[in-house]
Amino acid sequence: MRFSSSRKKWLIIALGAFVVLLGVAFAFAMSKRQGYLDMAVRKAQTKLKKDYQLDFNVASYRFDGLTTIVFDRVTLIPMGRDTLAKMDHLGVGIRIWPLLFGEVKIGHFDLDKGKMSFVKKDTLSNYDFLFRKKERDSTSVEEPNERNFAEWAQRLARQIFSKVPNNMRMNDFEISYQDSLLHQRIRVPKAIIDDGDFETSLFLNDHDAEWHLKGYVNGDQQKLRVEVSSKEKNTELPFLRGKYGLGISFDKLVFDLAGIRKVEKDLLHLTGAVEYDNLVVKHRQLSDEPVILPHGEATGGLAIANDYIALTDKSKIIVKEFSVSPKAKFTIKPAKKIELSVRTGPFTAQNFFDAIPTGLFESLQGVEVTGQVDYDLDFAVELDNPDHIVFKSSIDDTDLKVLHWGKAKVDSLNFPFEYDAYDDTTFVRHIVVGPDNPNFTPLAQIPYVLKTTVRNTEDPFFYTHNGFEEEAFKLSIRTNIKERKFKRGASTLSMQLVKNVFLNRKKTMTRKFEEILLVWLMEASGQVSKDRLFEVYLNVIEWGKDVYGIAEASQYYFKKRPQELNLGESLFLSSIVPRPKTGLSSFDYTGHLKPWVQRHFNTYGYIMTKVGDLKDVNVPASYGFYEVVLQSDLRPPAPLVRDTVSLDVVEEHELLMEEMEREEAAKKSILDKLINKEQKN
Repeated sequence: MRFSSSRKKWLIIALGAFVVLLGVAFAFAMSKRQGYLDMAVRKAQTKLKKDYQLDFNVASYRFDGLTTIVFDRVTLIPMGRDTLAKMDHLGVGIRIWPLLFGEVKIGHFDLDKGKMSFVKKDTLSNYDFLFRKKERDSTSVEEPNERNFAEWAQRLARQIFSKVPNNMRMNDFEISYQDSLLHQRIRVPKAIIDDGDFETSLFLNDHDAEWHLKGYVNGDQQKLRVEVSSKEKNTELPFLRGKYGLGISFDKLVFDLAGIRKVEKDLLHLTGAVEYDNLVVKHRQLSDEPVILPHGEATGGLAIANDYIALTDKSKIIVKEFSVSPKAKFTIKPAKKIELSVRTGPFTAQNFFDAIPTGLFESLQGVEVTGQVDYDLDFAVELDNPDHIVFKSSIDDTDLKVLHWGKAKVDSLNFPFEYDAYDDTTFVRHIVVGPDNPNFTPLAQIPYVLKTTVRNTEDPFFYTHNGFEEEAFKLSIRTNIKERKFKRGASTLSMQLVKNVFLNRKKTMTRKFEEILLVWLMEASGQVSKDRLFEVYLNVIEWGKDVYGIAEASQYYFKKRPQELNLGESLFLSSIVPRPKTGLSSFDYTGHLKPWVQRHFNTYGYIMTKVGDLKDVNVPASYGFYEVVLQSDLRPPAPLVRDTVSLDVVEEHELLMEEMEREEAAKKSILDKLINKEQKN
């Protein structure tokens, strides 16, 4: 279509007018922008003062070019505290194109001679404003709720990456921490981001240590890769040792956020990887020795939906030659629920033990095995209703053989050995477990009633399980979630024996896992018979203060040999195995058991009768409760004044009685389930 001359003329005039209007608007905006900047600075100063009690001072500020704002001599000072931050020069440039669509994104960032100082004096610090409650800011990212969790995560990621510049220049920047015991600082002499690529060095104090950083960042694509390497080996990260007693060092650490994308309307995927070389962790609650992880990586990502967070399907953990692809999910609604599933498939057993970090499990160092193993785990529990629990653990280890034991020489249990007895973490004495000890009692000389009462109290299916009992694990998990702390374990006789004989007495976070692995190896190897394990157990467990083994226990309480114990005395001794220090408190001044102990007799007498363990035993009334008499030397003195109030109903025993009732009710429930399962099989 052709335009006539007049039409062309009017079109040119219209375009010219539009350009003139844009120019006038631009000129007007440029003439007013300093006023707007003044208003913005004053508003920021007022808000920081009101919400955080922070004085934001700046000597001068101005526009430099079209979209860059420059600040000179900036300080940030909490009221009555040390200066938190100061900068000689700060320049921030905003990208125009995103701004036209309502998005504020930083294009470039310049900083000269900047310093941030976190100072704590006694209980006061110059950063405690970060933890004060403040009024909700309408511009802040809304916290997740039941309806917008995925949306919140996406919005948060967008806001974070919008603050990451494509280009940056930083000269002479320092960040430090100081309290009464610690003073450390990190210096960055020079850092540059050039179109997303960055590389710089960080120095501890003057030059105590050096780390090299390089990588790539793209705010638009929401990608970030950071590789940190240490110039010197075993250089610990700053602040952690002095503040938390935690030492962490590494040769190389890589964090790679490959992307954040919306898969569906309400489903977000974060994909990437983490990798490390020679990662060393030191903390007394973890292990006495440094925990060394030579190389490992985790790949995959997170799936974030409105009602759950989960590992993505292809997530994998690789440590040396061992790899596993777990499935994990945390459901938020309608009920909070944790789910974990592991399907290893057949793997070389030695690869698994080689993957265990050096220094983590002392007893397993040096273990050599052969064969293939296949492990499956299904676990699920509702946090607000832990009675709804799924725990199924199965392992195919028929091909496993132990060629060489590590520091814990399990096969030594087949021969006489020296046992180190402890009272909690305090060493008491050495005990010879063998014929050289006159108190050693072979299993054949221990009466049947004692063996069966202890076994039913502590581990009814000791002779049929492989070292673990699923129902006990489920009960332990349920109890600990309800109590919101570690209240109950799931120890079998095998686990108790391994803990007492082979593991150190320091209660670290990893000791339970070490115990589980060692029990698995011990039971799977079959190198020590169940009878021998039970025999050692009965000869080393604690039965009172400085009372170890059945011979010492029977002599201490009743001045008898183990062979002379009756049903009632056996039931009593089995009742105090979980809490041996309470043994004497079970008796009154006449030497007879207090009435509340009868609950144990009723529970386990009933159980043993039901499973047929007492069918060939002469069972007296109340399972021999009234035949138990403490030897006279240990009886407490008679009370000076007697009244009609039962001596049992005293405050010091109430909690113990309640705990015993809960434990026995729980054990009875487990036994009923197991008995029913056995009968069905």
